[in-house]
Amino acid sequence: MKYIGAHVSASGGLDQAIIRAYELEATALALFTKNQRQWKAAPLTDEVIANFRSACEQYGYRPQQILPHDSYLINLGHPVEEALQKSREAFIDEMYRCQQLGLTLLNFHPGSHLMQIDEDACLARIAESINIALDSTQGVTAVIENTAGQGSNLGYKFEHLATIIDGVEDKTRVGVCIDTCHAFAAGYDLRTKEDCEKTFACFERTVGFKYLRGMHLNDAKSEFGSRVDRHNSLGMGNIGKTPFSYIMADDRFNDIPLVLETTNPDIWKDEIAWLKSQQRVEEPA
Repeated sequence: MKYIGAHVSASGGLDQAIIRAYELEATALALFTKNQRQWKAAPLTDEVIANFRSACEQYGYRPQQILPHDSYLINLGHPVEEALQKSREAFIDEMYRCQQLGLTLLNFHPGSHLMQIDEDACLARIAESINIALDSTQGVTAVIENTAGQGSNLGYKFEHLATIIDGVEDKTRVGVCIDTCHAFAAGYDLRTKEDCEKTFACFERTVGFKYLRGMHLNDAKSEFGSRVDRHNSLGMGNIGKTPFSYIMADDRFNDIPLVLETTNPDIWKDEIAWLKSQQRVEEPA
């Protein structure tokens, strides 16, 4: 089964994100569990937790359909020790918030070396940060998102993701989220069916579909291989609609959140409906 949705606002309460997803006729969603532009947030209250869990039950959203995202401020590979510790503490808090809400996934950007340490050292720091967070929490999988490779951001190569996973001690609690815009901007072509076959074969060889825990379905304003992160609505950018039809018809992408982060929320409902229409129809036995 395909779980298809969008990254919705949690304004007015975390439970409101669930209602907004339901109004989009979405079967998946992403959200921030706190303000993504701030380091700290008030602890979740019993009431907030109860309301969120109740909304999930009422509207039929299970943990495997929800892909929360952590704060953009966090850099788990930070080269400066004090800043690294601050990021690690914030990441553990994000993991714990998911644990409290009954969620099982946390999506995050891996980190940046800021031109101060080499790539291998930064990737090792990221893996160590994940190990520390997993040791401090229970039941939540750390889901590494591929990046476009802007600036000194790592994670734009599948090899980066594989190296981080290799350094994580508990392989059952680590996975990846592939963002189609980021992949395209990083040099993984998706414009034709043949391109999709090659890119996802590379992903399987390098990382493995067993680690795929979610996807962000975005077209790209940015050019192929530009390493610039600029999303666009489906079919309105430089990627086109082909890979999204491909993903919808491929069982390797079943049972994970497939989440829009496209640029026009006004058409999310239409985009979700179109994605649903692209699913493969099973022939009767």
